[in-house]
Amino acid sequence: MDGSTSINIDGVTLRLVVERKRVRHINARLRQETLFVSAPAGVSQQILDQVVPDLARRLVRRVHARKVNTEEDALALVRKVAARFPNRPEVAHVEFVTTQMSRWGSYSSRTRTIRLHAALCDMPRWVLESVVAHELAHVSYLDHGPAFWALVRSVDPDCDRADGFLNGVSWLARNDGQLPPVTRALLQGLSGCTPDDGSVR
Repeated sequence: MDGSTSINIDGVTLRLVVERKRVRHINARLRQETLFVSAPAGVSQQILDQVVPDLARRLVRRVHARKVNTEEDALALVRKVAARFPNRPEVAHVEFVTTQMSRWGSYSSRTRTIRLHAALCDMPRWVLESVVAHELAHVSYLDHGPAFWALVRSVDPDCDRADGFLNGVSWLARNDGQLPPVTRALLQGLSGCTPDDGSVR
């Protein structure tokens, strides 16, 4: 990994430039499509091969988070959903994040901040709004009991459909690398395909 080569992180190909310097730690900075890494002279190639992808992934995701947070006014969208609640939750800040890997969203009543998984930016708007409704409903109910779901469904009639959509996305993300190439090609061919009667199956 010494010298100049390339590295693929989260589907992004970067030119990788590694320099041995009088530094104590391995450092990285990302400039456009180039990842510059400085490493101590004595660090082994094996350590570099382990550390550099993690540093690159952190930087790529940080750049992506900045990008999605400037693309549109997410606060206006969240406040529109909040306005549907009988007791409107207060929202002061919205942030799309790339560090929240185990859930689609979270809401802090202390800071009145809603944090959303950055991948939601590339999904249909009704899915994003459904996640927002789900998180804001936790202001009234901390659990997922019948009262919670009654509130969510009253605010967002698409919530069950969105839940199924997100379960499908999660399954595909976990299993995509294990699917045979023919199956992946068949699934890609389904884009835009709808049943004859217009229903969802």
